[in-house]
Amino acid sequence: MKRTRTFEDVLAQIERRITEDGLTAGDRLPAERQLAEQLGVSRSSVREAMRVLETLGVVSSQVGRGPDAGAVLTARPDSALTGLLRLHLGLATLEPREVIDTRHMIEQWAASRAAATRAGTEALATALAGMDAARTAEEFVEHDIAFHRAIADASGNRLVAAIMRSLRDAMRRFSVEAVERLGDTTVLRAGHVRILAAIEAGDPGEAAAAVSDHLADAYPSLFPRPSD
Repeated sequence: MKRTRTFEDVLAQIERRITEDGLTAGDRLPAERQLAEQLGVSRSSVREAMRVLETLGVVSSQVGRGPDAGAVLTARPDSALTGLLRLHLGLATLEPREVIDTRHMIEQWAASRAAATRAGTEALATALAGMDAARTAEEFVEHDIAFHRAIADASGNRLVAAIMRSLRDAMRRFSVEAVERLGDTTVLRAGHVRILAAIEAGDPGEAAAAVSDHLADAYPSLFPRPSD
């Protein structure tokens, strides 16, 4: 008797089809019934595989008939990473310190790279202006996240940008708490201005140092500085 394929098998077949057909973001997969027939599996297996792919940010489900039927391939790797990070932070299998350390390493490289390539800084300046106008810790963090996402985007590395978005989104609550603890955001603003200036000046070393000092100001308990 033939073993019934699980949704994992369907995922592998869909992945192979995407690769072999050269499909990219924006392309549409066949409708559920057609895909089930092509793969030789049940529609329920296809449906379960599609739910997993949607959670992973690989497809976006579409409801319709004819040319509008089927799921559309998307490019949202950060959505799955964010969800996983949140879950592991909630389960305490990851500590905030580990996430901040990872961000520290990635963002130093991203800022250095952005400075070396003289990347545009319009998005950083816009986010800085938003922080200046913020009235609450939540509003400040919203623009703060935009600022640091812009650094990652300016690096030109899409995976780095996706990881940074995930790290910042997963740590949003901790970021708000950090701003509330500080009370005065003057030192944080000064750090942002320094990072922006270093990238504009094309100084990779200063950009990396500015990021490191900025994180030490934001999380002093995680980055203790030597006493005078």
